[in-house]
Amino acid sequence: MFDNFLIRKDSLKNDVDQDGNVVGFQFAARNANYRGVFLSLHNGYYIKVDDTEYPRELQTFEVNGKEPRDFEEIKTAVWEHWDYDDEGIVHVKKPGGLALGKHVLAFQQSVLAAYGYMPTDEEWVKNPPVPGSGAGSDKTRNIVKYELELQA
Repeated sequence: MFDNFLIRKDSLKNDVDQDGNVVGFQFAARNANYRGVFLSLHNGYYIKVDDTEYPRELQTFEVNGKEPRDFEEIKTAVWEHWDYDDEGIVHVKKPGGLALGKHVLAFQQSVLAAYGYMPTDEEWVKNPPVPGSGAGSDKTRNIVKYELELQA
């Protein structure tokens, strides 16, 4: 049920670089784990907007006042914590961004948090699961669809 509230409804907008080029889009997301997580356990997202999937390799994540980082860098942030009520900004590379209007965003968070040692832990450190596969979904077991309007 909480999955339905992970994305702030008014946060979808296009990303613009320093030269004024639209290089992608972004939205604000919250952490589904009520304890928060160490950032190194944050593995990316399953993101599908309308009919296009955007894999983890096209995503960066901004949290704790730091510049957006890719998930290879984030997995080394072993002492940095993402608190439950803090929003992070998910950036997705897409030249030209999204068109004005409403979009359907399918979303699943992948956080490799566990309550003690799990047999998958060592494998996931070496080979993290693909977001959206269900593995590593922690508190977001379902892919949830949001209808969002692109903010100017």
